[in-house]
Amino acid sequence: MKSYFHIVRTFTRQLEHIALYISLLSFFLSGCKSSSTLNIAPPATPPLAATVTTPPSVTVATPVVYVASFDNNLYALDTATGTPRWTFKADTSIQSSPVVAYGMIYFGSNDFNLYAVDAATGKKKWAFKTGALIYSSPVIANGIVYVGSQDGKLYAIDATIGSLLWVFTASYGFYSSPTVANGMVYIGGQDNHVYALDAATGNLRWRFNVDYFILSSPVVSNGVLYVGSQDFKLYAIDAITGNQRWTFKTGAAVDSSPVVANGLVYFGSADTKVYALDVTTGQQRWAFQTNGVVYSSPVIANGLVYVGSRDHNLYALNALTGKQAWLFSTNYDIYSTPMVANGVVYVGSNDFNVYAVDAATGRKRWSFKTGGIVISSPVVAQKSVITGTYPTISGGGK
Repeated sequence: MKSYFHIVRTFTRQLEHIALYISLLSFFLSGCKSSSTLNIAPPATPPLAATVTTPPSVTVATPVVYVASFDNNLYALDTATGTPRWTFKADTSIQSSPVVAYGMIYFGSNDFNLYAVDAATGKKKWAFKTGALIYSSPVIANGIVYVGSQDGKLYAIDATIGSLLWVFTASYGFYSSPTVANGMVYIGGQDNHVYALDAATGNLRWRFNVDYFILSSPVVSNGVLYVGSQDFKLYAIDAITGNQRWTFKTGAAVDSSPVVANGLVYFGSADTKVYALDVTTGQQRWAFQTNGVVYSSPVIANGLVYVGSRDHNLYALNALTGKQAWLFSTNYDIYSTPMVANGVVYVGSNDFNVYAVDAATGRKRWSFKTGGIVISSPVVAQKSVITGTYPTISGGGK
């Protein structure tokens, strides 16, 4: 019988093999390209619906945290005890992070589907089938769900009924999650491009070339888009024009998604560091050394940066100085992005557990064991209790 940690390592190796496969294919398809901008506007597939269905005005007040696992399940856990309220089972593993809106939970699955599930009962409302795995986490704005797929398409889907509004096709898949700002939807591609599309029509406004493929999700703040790339760089790009503002080079790939707060942009790198850069100049303010690759994206709350590492630890760092406030150790790698609500940090680990940790002290409140690794980021039903600033991939919103 295989040991617990052998199973965990097998899952982790599979993820690393996927990343290597993506890397090799991207290289042969696109090669290494220099940074440049291109302003063009070819049409996407025309909208299939003229208007968006009016979403239901429903809010979720239940004290529940939602989290997905590679065991195929989305769990609704009581925030106080970690006890499951309900469980929704997809056809295969879930890596996409959920988002709560209109009384529903939206998330992608490796069974090619984007799901909409009733947030109170866990019953399926609808499912939209794409052409490949969905690693990308959905983003919702104005009654539309935007999500990328490994089939190379970014979909705009009616959030109420699950019908297709438009689809934009790139030359390769989307691992990155989209973000919406300025009437545009932005996403990074595995074809070495950042795309800016009209949020209503899907028409391409601009695209920006980087030197390698993108797994990081973009974030937009004060008219500037920030995104990491496998070319070791974090980019600052004018969100309206697509012109480069500055770049910052780390020692390895930047898969972590950036977050902006306190006049700084925070992100992790495969060089095992967490960085804080000046948003205007790109100059480094501080860097914190962990003992493992940082795939997790940071969250800023309570004057602290909460971020996980492949060294098995969840860190709380002073947001202005980078000094460690505390760390919480799990039994294996952390890829999941944390969520902070009501003084508690919720985070998944590749040791199969979801943890609730005191945000001030780092002491464990409870843990819930799933049947698989937890890469997906938790999201709390009561948005009013969520504190902090989040990257695109988190269900926390802004």
